Amino acid sequence: MENNLEWTKNHPVSSVMWVPADIVYANDYNPNTVAPPEMELLKISIESDGFTQPIVVWKTDTGYEVVDGFHRHKVGKLLKMSHLPVVIINSDRTDKGDRIASTIRHNRARGKHQVGSMSEIVQDLAKRNWNDTKIGRELGMEPDEVLRLKQIGGLAEMFSDSEFSEAWEA
Repeated sequence: MENNLEWTKNHPVSSVMWVPADIVYANDYNPNTVAPPEMELLKISIESDGFTQPIVVWKTDTGYEVVDGFHRHKVGKLLKMSHLPVVIINSDRTDKGDRIASTIRHNRARGKHQVGSMSEIVQDLAKRNWNDTKIGRELGMEPDEVLRLKQIGGLAEMFSDSEFSEAWEA
């Protein structure tokens, strides 16, 4: 393992700053949208866990233009935070096209949660005595989504502690 960390200075994450929220603003090209349930989940996440990722910005003459993290920026302002955590994208990214490409790369690189893995997570939380309401709130899911994810992983296992009457009599 390399002991000399000189190379880290080239990474924006090495220089997180808290800047006044009122000078951080959206770009005019981000095609990403977040549905209301996911926005509520992001709000809950920031309220519960704090900011765990800074907002990626480009420094302008008037403030900081968001390259990635528009929704984190929006929630921070909604929560009336006076300052937001930012990192400034590498200074050689001066062309707007470079920043647009960076925004798209950030958006697309996040991927999607796989259904099977999410089902395992929901089942694990249920085994930890989390009720459906808590699972839904903490993971940003509607009750029917929680139920479907439980069913995918094995309906019988999830309800093995329940008693059922026989449907038919011989």
